[in-house]
Amino acid sequence: MKPEELLQQLQHHPDFLKLTLAHPDFLPFASYQLENGTQIQIWDTGVIYCLPKQFGTQDIVLSSGVHGNETAPVELCSELLNDVLAEKLLLTERVLFLFGNPPAINAGVREIQDNLNRLFSGHHSKEPGVQSAERERAKKLETYVLKFFDEAPQGLRERKLYDLHTAIRGSRFEKFAVYPFLHGENWSKTQFEFLKACGANTVLLMQTPASTFSYFAAQSCKAHGFTIELGKVRPFGQNDMSRFTQAASALRALISGGELHTTEFNEADFNLYEVRRSINKTTEAFTLHFADNIENFTTFDVGTLLASDEGVEYKVEVEGEAIIFPNPKVAIGQRAMLMVKPVSVAGKVS
Repeated sequence: MKPEELLQQLQHHPDFLKLTLAHPDFLPFASYQLENGTQIQIWDTGVIYCLPKQFGTQDIVLSSGVHGNETAPVELCSELLNDVLAEKLLLTERVLFLFGNPPAINAGVREIQDNLNRLFSGHHSKEPGVQSAERERAKKLETYVLKFFDEAPQGLRERKLYDLHTAIRGSRFEKFAVYPFLHGENWSKTQFEFLKACGANTVLLMQTPASTFSYFAAQSCKAHGFTIELGKVRPFGQNDMSRFTQAASALRALISGGELHTTEFNEADFNLYEVRRSINKTTEAFTLHFADNIENFTTFDVGTLLASDEGVEYKVEVEGEAIIFPNPKVAIGQRAMLMVKPVSVAGKVS
């Protein structure tokens, strides 16, 4: 597709997601200006930069579709973007919209070959000779995010990346956020308040580096980066979008200068967890010993057998230990489950 054809389609039918899914591997660079003065730049398929004529001090990345079958965040972000392109929503901040894995979105699968959310912070290139579309996409997404932040005006600015997901299974707490490891820095009070405004008052505080998009944003870009889980995976057309109204309203207000309905941070309003241990799949013999409908953040009695692998059993070790993200279908060597425990952030929030 030629740039002029791309612009003609987008200007007559402002639906960038539709264009992305029709051209999942590549779109040429193209740019144009809305009548309200907002500059629109298409950097690639699934990557579109919006620069309003007048903007504040926030540089915001809204990411969805890093896992292709997690459709509700894709629909949410597409609606926000379409309103921008149709001039129904006037931005007050610089915003980069990302639809992470278009081929996987088209196929309705989590990934085509590799888990894209395990390939950031350079992990896409840590196995010489190993190639995949997801590895190439991770490298490009890193480049686009760095470019977006680096091209911001100089001065006191806030960098933010919200990577929106839905989980494979249900959760005791429908919406929750994963806060990347900050290497000893304090957690952000205002970010806790924003997460709560999105309906995510359950937060998992990571204790080690990771290969996720949000950790890349936090460490490589010095941004407030979060993975936000908004519910359960469902196919396109089967999402009850009324369940995402709170998150959609908060994000809309964030990027357009609307009223954000936040409340002063109070730890008692949150369910806070930290990772106690990570259980990796080491062989094809890895098996979970609980039902597929067991929800994230479920606790079991001490001594309960949770999983087994060749020559090893994994049991509940301490009272209150809960499971999160159990998935026996991951590749060998990848995380198959996290064990988490409640934690306090007293004295560690600023």
